[in-house]
Amino acid sequence: MNENKNQVIDENLYNKLEVHKCICCYDAPCSKLYKNINPERIIRAIKFDNIKGARSLIRNEEKCFEKDSTCNQKCPLNVNIDKIIKDLINETDKIENIEDIDVSTEICGVKLENPFMLSSSIVGSTYEMCKRALEFGWAGVVTKTICMMPIYESSPRFSAVKDWDGTFLGFKNIEQLSEHSVEENMNMIKMLKEEFPTKVIIASIMGRDEKEWEYLTKEVTKAGADLIELNFSCPNMKHKGTGSDVGQNPDLVEHYTRIVRENTNIPILAKMTPNITDMREPAIAAKKGGANGIAAINTIKSITNIDTDSFVPEPQVNGKSALGGYSGQAVKPIALRFIAEMVNCNELDGICYSGMGGIYTWKDAVEFMLLGCTNVQVTTAIMEYGYRIIEDLLLGLKIFMREKNFKKVSDFVGKSKANVINNDELEKDTVEFPKFNYEKCIGCGRCFISCRDGGHNAIKFNEDRKPTIDGSKCVGCQLCRLVCPQSAIGILPNRIKINKGQ
Repeated sequence: MNENKNQVIDENLYNKLEVHKCICCYDAPCSKLYKNINPERIIRAIKFDNIKGARSLIRNEEKCFEKDSTCNQKCPLNVNIDKIIKDLINETDKIENIEDIDVSTEICGVKLENPFMLSSSIVGSTYEMCKRALEFGWAGVVTKTICMMPIYESSPRFSAVKDWDGTFLGFKNIEQLSEHSVEENMNMIKMLKEEFPTKVIIASIMGRDEKEWEYLTKEVTKAGADLIELNFSCPNMKHKGTGSDVGQNPDLVEHYTRIVRENTNIPILAKMTPNITDMREPAIAAKKGGANGIAAINTIKSITNIDTDSFVPEPQVNGKSALGGYSGQAVKPIALRFIAEMVNCNELDGICYSGMGGIYTWKDAVEFMLLGCTNVQVTTAIMEYGYRIIEDLLLGLKIFMREKNFKKVSDFVGKSKANVINNDELEKDTVEFPKFNYEKCIGCGRCFISCRDGGHNAIKFNEDRKPTIDGSKCVGCQLCRLVCPQSAIGILPNRIKINKGQ
């Protein structure tokens, strides 16, 4: 193998590993040692798919590094911070002049200063928490669901499926609704609206019967909520006829939505459960009942991490566990699927969409908006990294809009909608063949193994450890491109017409 090429590969891998080692400390020791930059903030930008944004955070480059810097030694994990930042300085893809980008949007006609809100969960359960989030820059808050039933939670009530570096791939909770009284929640809404009149406060509510839905609707309207979100989707309820039991029953969805509509003049969001085959049915029912928008998705019923010694799934509560709601990065493809189906449903024309499910980075959020969501809601990423992630969500969104020349968020909302069609409508008369980049290829043979054992046995691997394509067997599935650890496999520029023997 080429020695210089290996050096570049090793260098790139080294930098990635160093960035992933960083755990984004609170009040990071490294940031106190530099006078002109904030290393934790810069590295966090890289972790959140914001390399160009990280570059833009470096100012006065010649003054970044003090001669007596002991930054690396102060890091609890000995991350080579100096090298990460010096490599960024040598990059040239810095983006300037993004502060004037207009990221305002709307939710059911109510203006949002940006698309990012807290979703209904523990992250928006108290006045102090909501206040801190709004001060950080979040555009709005959906309260933890307000109810009239007594709520007693289990301990512990969370578990996580983790990646090799400790980050959450998926997250399970067995938590229910707000433990605070209706009066306490009304006071919270009033205080937040008084202190943050330009922010959007959405009251999430759930009743057990018609009277409770009516009472809660009137109370949150009187308290000054901007919108009401109807929780038809919590997977952890013990009371029959609540949570996802309602969301799976279109008749109940329409019935309770209509009761809320008759008792308020503010917009209504119906929050959908993914624990159903076709979300369009309850969504259509919600629209018939008077809902202005759909919020989707809530968490997916799950079991995670069964302990092979005790045989009990996590989280373990005195030796037992329960089904819980699964969230985090792993559920994003499922959330996008449900959004795509609803936005392409004619019976749901005119409905506003608030998207959620696995949103960590600006790119995740943009994907929801490209399908048709005017705004997004976030919980799991906040639970892992805190409210501060709004900085990178906004930074990445502004850079994306600058690069694509979008003047406002509505310019790209729904741009991907028409690109999602039925499988039988896809063109199937041509093939995209893979193309090997031998400069990047390190001869690992991963493409060969995957194609041989999981594809169509269309790759040959010669004695020089170079892969080649057997065109008579290759079907253009692109599995080889996906498994290549070096991104050394691309696509031939032209699709090739194939003979199907017809």
